[in-house]
Amino acid sequence: MDSFDDTGLALMKFGVGQSVPRSEDPKLLRGEGRYTDDINLPGQAYAVMVRSRQAHGILKAIDIAAAMAMPGVLAIYTNADLEAAGFGPLKCPMNIPDRDGKPMKTPPRPSLAKGRVRFVGEAVACVVAETAVQAKDAAEAVELDIEELPAVTSPADALKPGAPQIHEDAPGNLALDFHYGDAEAVKKAFAEAAHVTRLEIASNRIVVNAMEPRSALGSYDSKTGRWTLHVGCQGVMGLRGGIARDVLNVPPDKVRILTGNVGGSFGMKSQVYPEYAPLLLGGKLLGRPVKWTDERSESFLSDHAGRDHQRIAELALDKEGRFLAVRLSGTGNAGAYIYPPMPATTNAVKNVIDVYKTPAMEVNSKVVFTNTTPVGAYRGAGRPEGNYYMERLIDTAAREMGIDRIAMRRLNHIAPDQMPYKAPSGMNYDSGEFTTILDKALVAADWQGFDKRKQESAARNKLRGRGIGSYLEVTGPPAKEYGGIRFEEDGTIMMLSGTLDYGQGHATPFAQVLGSQLGVPLERFRLLQGDSDQLKVGGGTGGSKSALVASQAFLEAGDKLIEQGKQIAAHVLEAATVDIEFARGRFTIAGTDRGISIVELADRLRAGISLPPDGPQSLDVSHISDNPPFSFPNGCHIAEVEIDRDTGQVEVVRYFMVNDFGTVINPMLVAGQAHGGVIQGIGQALMERTVYDQQGQPVAGSYMDYAMPRATDAPDFSIENHSVPCKTNRLGIKGCGEAGCAGALPAVMNAVVDALAEIGVSHIDMPVTPEKVWRLLNDK
Repeated sequence: MDSFDDTGLALMKFGVGQSVPRSEDPKLLRGEGRYTDDINLPGQAYAVMVRSRQAHGILKAIDIAAAMAMPGVLAIYTNADLEAAGFGPLKCPMNIPDRDGKPMKTPPRPSLAKGRVRFVGEAVACVVAETAVQAKDAAEAVELDIEELPAVTSPADALKPGAPQIHEDAPGNLALDFHYGDAEAVKKAFAEAAHVTRLEIASNRIVVNAMEPRSALGSYDSKTGRWTLHVGCQGVMGLRGGIARDVLNVPPDKVRILTGNVGGSFGMKSQVYPEYAPLLLGGKLLGRPVKWTDERSESFLSDHAGRDHQRIAELALDKEGRFLAVRLSGTGNAGAYIYPPMPATTNAVKNVIDVYKTPAMEVNSKVVFTNTTPVGAYRGAGRPEGNYYMERLIDTAAREMGIDRIAMRRLNHIAPDQMPYKAPSGMNYDSGEFTTILDKALVAADWQGFDKRKQESAARNKLRGRGIGSYLEVTGPPAKEYGGIRFEEDGTIMMLSGTLDYGQGHATPFAQVLGSQLGVPLERFRLLQGDSDQLKVGGGTGGSKSALVASQAFLEAGDKLIEQGKQIAAHVLEAATVDIEFARGRFTIAGTDRGISIVELADRLRAGISLPPDGPQSLDVSHISDNPPFSFPNGCHIAEVEIDRDTGQVEVVRYFMVNDFGTVINPMLVAGQAHGGVIQGIGQALMERTVYDQQGQPVAGSYMDYAMPRATDAPDFSIENHSVPCKTNRLGIKGCGEAGCAGALPAVMNAVVDALAEIGVSHIDMPVTPEKVWRLLNDK
């Protein structure tokens, strides 16, 4: 069998659309991964943060004398040391305009508290010692003189007259008064509506709980004047820019960010964190690397939290149940310092329309400072919430109007022949078959057989409900992306990408894309993402965009490689470039069987051949791609739950999903992403919630108090792909990383309310804990 046939078989087995196991899994399963805490450098010291135990107070003094005298202590840094070194505070990298056009309030965040503490867990000082134990002992000996002030933890209370003022330059604790939409058109639609459904609905605060706690190792090279930070993150180029620009006040090329394996992030590790500055300062002043690794209890206090929105959601309908307008009003909790507040603002706008024809919309959001841990992105970052609000409104409106909930959805679906569809959110949907997907999900879930299952549950003293969670997400925010191809000395092909794998499994699908284009076996490819010195640009990973933007960048880089290869092959084959054709991994002279494969050509180049000076000297490509437009993954999830009448325990007993992710590169990996997102959705819906007391102390500060979903909480999943390729990128990809959450929140919560409707419940907020349900059952 010749190489042509070998290539064909390889593409059939490992090309785009095939379920190929992740190449990194064997190493990870053997415990051979290299996470930040696994990295140790010669002579390194260890850091521990001194954190505030008060939620709000004036920082009058920091007494380090006793701690400095303890064994092994090398240094203790405070904000004064950072300022003396010329380090700057952390800054919000995005500014969303207020409704009056003014910029939002973005008070800078000192890496170590300056003058005031604003939440429990805020870093006040950094102790550096010879060992981690010595640093921890000394940190406990640092004495903080804090004059405690009243604290406020909820946006509603923070907006009240007389509430504690958290930042001087944000009067009334208001960071942003956001508005989007045609208020007059929405007002008119509601006035003329035959029916209005109104829900007070919350998206509960979540502790992100990534499997790998945050860790970092900072060092400084006095010869080159460069800082290096080993750290788990979501994109080395963005992090390098933030640290260089805002913290160190140096050109980006003076900073190197190195990231190895990352044990989860879900949005949380994307930002510059306060701990990085004192590590880098210590690396310079001590002349040795300084390492810090979080403990889980500290993660609860200092990792950016997720969600935490309070909404009034309203839907206006005509007498047949057609949607006239949707309106969201409410607050988003920023915490003590603000990070890009898209979840409560722009992402709510983009995603609340879902898959439905809705002529008018309005979103009003007040983003508010409180004495709590800052809130950042968490899987979906406002996308799941937008779909959740709409799907809960639909089920409630259908029940109130006496219209079948499926019929109402079908009536309002955007039809395929209406594509491209300009939504009032400003988004242009390019493709989608929403009714077909709903119908497929209903068949998969055996919707018609539910009554029998409900009777069986009742015989066991359990309530049973079913819920639909249709969703449409806006993913793939436009930005430039890097796609590099480099032929290595060992014969492998290095793919360089500005995205970053923090658990998704990028290496295999990227190789499937590039291997299919170039006709090169999958095992030849390697992936490099975590070294800022080897990349030119990079948008990192977030917003379910990596497959979309990296594939586009690699395909364009592949085009360049093929063109370079044709010129080099023409020289090797002694033919004119115009006569060289490329197919299935081989350059051939048109009309003949004379040719050379890419792999063979790379071998010849490594061995050394003389090439014309006016042509390409290598097959290597360094390419920067302009990202394609947004994509719109969508689907329908159907969940069934049982509720134990005696205990209030809710169990998800059946789960079905039909998703449109456009072209699916690797179905196995897509299924894994969907499963993970659904479990996180179930966790938020049924058990997870961060609670603060009146003094701003977190009540749930560990796994003793904070419930996390376990394997036993996961139902058997049925997943089906109904792919309608996106029309705005080369492969037709739509993105899948956050869709599980977007479908799970409404599917599970609609199922819970459907079950509780039997006792007269029309709405219940997340999390639906056994205690909450038991009280409802026993109050009736």
